[in-house]
Amino acid sequence: MLAWRDGEAAAFEALYVRHRSRLFRYLLHQCGRREQADEMFQEIWMSVIRARSGYEVSARFTTWLYRIARNRLIDGFRARGRLAEFEVDAVDADGDPPDYPAPAAGQPERLLERAQLAGRLLAAVEALPGPQREAFLLATEGGLSVEEIGNATGAGFETAKSRLRYAYARLRSELGDLR
Repeated sequence: MLAWRDGEAAAFEALYVRHRSRLFRYLLHQCGRREQADEMFQEIWMSVIRARSGYEVSARFTTWLYRIARNRLIDGFRARGRLAEFEVDAVDADGDPPDYPAPAAGQPERLLERAQLAGRLLAAVEALPGPQREAFLLATEGGLSVEEIGNATGAGFETAKSRLRYAYARLRSELGDLR
């Protein structure tokens, strides 16, 4: 980011290529709809472009980028009434994971098993309380450390560590039969 700020045009492309896939997956998992994720993704990169001239190092670029992404998600959730997912460690009242369509008939058995495993994993991640899901996705999709997760979410180190630990524990519990 510093190289791009200082006029090296190729540096932006390197940043974009390095972070686009993980950032998009993070947004998609958090908001659940491709159209919303696409829109937020574009807005986040526009924010990065606008911040070019005034960029100052306050954290790793990845932490700074995911902080922008998180703030954009919160704005979107406020507009749709889903902000409580980021503020309270609570699950849905029914606790049921979302239904995923079955794989297309006629696929080989191995592909069917992989699709079922992926569905279970996605359902388990979706069933996590908002703050735990956010910490898990920032760690796995964003590659952020616990300290960086705390910085990106505005939570303390111990809070971020607890959220991540509880997320892993819940996923192990939910998917424990796969060992």
